[in-house]
Amino acid sequence: MRAQSSATSSTSIAVSTPPADAAAPAPARSPAAGSSPRSGTLQAALGVVAFSLTFPATAWGLEGFGPWALVAVRSVLAAVLAGGCLLFLRVRLPERRHWAGLAVVAAGVVLGFPMLTTLALETSTTSHAAVVVGLLPLTTALFSALRMGIRPSRTFWAAALAGAAAVLAFTVAQSGGALTAADGYLFAALVVCAAGYTEGGRLARIMPGWQVIGWALVGCLPLTVPAAVVALSYQPVVWNAHGVAGVLWVAVGSQFLGLVVWYRGMAAVGIPKASQLQLAQPLLTLVWSVLLLGEHLTAAAPLTAAAVLVCIAVTQRSRS
Repeated sequence: MRAQSSATSSTSIAVSTPPADAAAPAPARSPAAGSSPRSGTLQAALGVVAFSLTFPATAWGLEGFGPWALVAVRSVLAAVLAGGCLLFLRVRLPERRHWAGLAVVAAGVVLGFPMLTTLALETSTTSHAAVVVGLLPLTTALFSALRMGIRPSRTFWAAALAGAAAVLAFTVAQSGGALTAADGYLFAALVVCAAGYTEGGRLARIMPGWQVIGWALVGCLPLTVPAAVVALSYQPVVWNAHGVAGVLWVAVGSQFLGLVVWYRGMAAVGIPKASQLQLAQPLLTLVWSVLLLGEHLTAAAPLTAAAVLVCIAVTQRSRS
């Protein structure tokens, strides 16, 4: 089956002058403080490129793994990689006050989105999956406005809505306007992923982005390891090159490395602006679908790509 994927501000704190013989502690520094807006945009864009390969890689993975086995195995592999990095660098456990946020990240991007989209991609077409991906930037901006009190400008919202409308119109036209039984999975995935992105972007302003997704992945191991054992016993693996390559990419590229640069980029440029870069994700995925899955693009694709790029440029220049 073939389917598609799918700022910190420094705060001055008044302190009393310490005694001359007291050692002054080094000031706390946000992990994204050294990232320029241009660097942050580049990192977020790299995350989008990684995510754009997720749906084609999932389609490959489903050639060798059952849907439940694929989700569990990808999470375990990504957690082993993340846990190894955390152990090697001797990273301390996150503070207790951050655990709830990490749980939201885990529920949204480690468990919820992969599980729901994998189930949907068993029956959903590339076009239907692209509808969800096209609406994700706007949903993430809405979640960030509610969660963090961010109020983007009217120009930002107009460009974001225009970009989402362009992507939605393109993907619906591609599918002939029909809805599939998998839409429930896809729209649920949209909600949980936006929540995970927003909370992850907030935490990435406090700790390095790779630690955000790393701890979320490791925290899910008590669930994903037993799930992988059970799923593999009921859904035996059919070993083939596509299946192995697909599960390795969604584990290493999409589940870990892509989220590392994505969260770091969001911390540097802000969640609303970074989220709008994902307007290009469905179109990138269509390109990968042609190259990797042998699907065909229509003449509307380059026109939609141009409209989306204009919207992205406007959102990046608008003041939040």
